[in-house]
Amino acid sequence: MRKVINSLVVETSGKQSNQAIVFIHGFPFDHTMWENQVNVFKKNYYCVAYDIRGLGASYVGDAQYTMQAFVADLFSIISGLNLKNPIICGLSMGGYIALRAVELNQNIFKALILCDTKADADTDSAKLARSEKINQINVDGLEVFIDEFVPNCFCDEFIKEKSKIVFEVIAKAKSLNPLGVKGSLLAMMTRTSTSDYLKNIIIPTLAVCGSFDTLTPTTVMRNMAEQIPYCEFAVAPRAGHLAPLENPEFVNDAIGGFLKKIGVGF
Repeated sequence: MRKVINSLVVETSGKQSNQAIVFIHGFPFDHTMWENQVNVFKKNYYCVAYDIRGLGASYVGDAQYTMQAFVADLFSIISGLNLKNPIICGLSMGGYIALRAVELNQNIFKALILCDTKADADTDSAKLARSEKINQINVDGLEVFIDEFVPNCFCDEFIKEKSKIVFEVIAKAKSLNPLGVKGSLLAMMTRTSTSDYLKNIIIPTLAVCGSFDTLTPTTVMRNMAEQIPYCEFAVAPRAGHLAPLENPEFVNDAIGGFLKKIGVGF
């Protein structure tokens, strides 16, 4: 069921009385990147997937976004749907949002799932690279940026074997509002680190990383996972930066096993 909460497009699936899982997508995508997870978990969970402000069908506005504002949007959805102790699952930029939300108030969450993401803020060189991407969109247009960036999110094997899916993802990303895409780059570029808080996370946590992820390599995610007291770490084979999309069977099994272990299983 589609809802609009605080100008954000939110899709809900499953019985509202079940344990809620909130899926937060990565950049530059929308909530549909979680379809392989929602279609499985909606049978036993209340699945909530939304378009981050400026992306998908959500409101763009002036695109002067911050990570803190993205977290405020997440909290508005949790409040608007009256979710009790939801599990949050974020990929890449969605993971940045999830980590910041947990840092602000982890008591409202049942558990945390992190996919292909990291806690560190951008280095100076990474900030400069994002600045160049904003300029690229201004000068050359969004399509040029998407054609260069999005293929890097997939592993080579997936691109060869699932080229149709890759093409569809690229085409959907090209349909986004360039202003919203640049706003997301600004939010990521200006975010602060959540690394110092990792040791204070006491809710059960699962970290999943694609074995061929070049944007957040397994060594980076493993190091992050080791700093969280109650964190399981899993490496998804045959996957790059979009593990839930590239190898949904493995990711779904990892999430399902984790949920069962923490007492909210099938």
